[in-house]
Amino acid sequence: MSDTTKKPEVASSAPEASGRRKFLKGGLAAAAAGVTAGITGAPAVVTAAAPKVVKMQTSWPAADIWMDFARQYVERVEKMSGGRLKIDLLPAGAVVKAFQVMDAVNDGVLDAAHSVPVYWYGKNKAASLFGTGPVFGGSATTMLAWFNGGGGRELYRELTQDIMGLNVIGLLGFPMPAQPFGWFKGEVTKADQLKGFKYRTVGLAADLLQRMGMSVAQLPGGEIVPAMERGVIDAFEFNNPSSDRRFGAQDVAKNYYLSSYHQASESFEFLFNKDFMEDLEPDLRAILEHGVEAASTANTAIAMDNYSKDLMELQADEGVTVHRTSKDILGAQIKAWDEIIPTLEKDAFMKKVLDSQRAWVERVVFYELMNSPDYALAYDHYFPGKLKL
Repeated sequence: MSDTTKKPEVASSAPEASGRRKFLKGGLAAAAAGVTAGITGAPAVVTAAAPKVVKMQTSWPAADIWMDFARQYVERVEKMSGGRLKIDLLPAGAVVKAFQVMDAVNDGVLDAAHSVPVYWYGKNKAASLFGTGPVFGGSATTMLAWFNGGGGRELYRELTQDIMGLNVIGLLGFPMPAQPFGWFKGEVTKADQLKGFKYRTVGLAADLLQRMGMSVAQLPGGEIVPAMERGVIDAFEFNNPSSDRRFGAQDVAKNYYLSSYHQASESFEFLFNKDFMEDLEPDLRAILEHGVEAASTANTAIAMDNYSKDLMELQADEGVTVHRTSKDILGAQIKAWDEIIPTLEKDAFMKKVLDSQRAWVERVVFYELMNSPDYALAYDHYFPGKLKL
């Protein structure tokens, strides 16, 4: 009997009522068994409902570490649902190309996707503000907190549903470490050296680097190394040491520049078809939503473990020289952002997002920076000579 079913009032004493319920329960069970036996010739068997299958594609090649991150989400959702949800996880290209998952989720071709907002930047530049926009001083953790607690989620909904009319629900999870400036065949220490480079990046980072004199190609991760080998590009960034190593970045360049302002506050995007989500039972929908938070914690652990190991092995085993991007280049990036922001703010919605982000960063990062001790000082004390700052 469900909690919402009103029990009839019973005038008799508790023992009599209890006896009547047992009698009725036994009689109904016997009747049901008799009917079933009469039809099938066998005792009644209660079967569990088939699980709800969620067709989910990522924007990542099958071998990328980000597929491992997506699998952590799948594992948690399936366990929390007690098997009532089953996610059919597919790599990029299984149904649609990496940059097409938003369309596929909107159209109901996919129920869900694991991607990043910048991959649908071509539909609306404001997409890039949800992870790859100007950096005012906040990290990816700062900006994921803005999404969940500072008004970002409602602004994302306004963009996707109200402005663009998309039939999607989007959540962000796993604050990515700042993306490296990337892979170069030679050393680059001055911003002037970058002029004329054919460089791969995506989203507003393309505007940023073009402003600095580079020629930019926006390519999915799986196309980067072939493009480098053919001379279509001569420098590139993707995201992190593990992904970069798995697709063979070290085979086409040996200078790896960490730290950059071009994509320093990005998180994964979990996309769901809105109709699909609204048709689910409330608890299953909650599991899909809060599973993003659970996976975010798990993703952080596997990222820190693998990214650090792969960075060490790129140096020790692959002959890669790891650099920090120079302050001259970082300063030129900030100057380029200063030139781009006023053009973005001509769009009323983008100005609203940027105002919201600035207000959040001004308050939250003041606390973060004032509160944080000098971790580099402590690291250099216990592991002297390793840092070259």
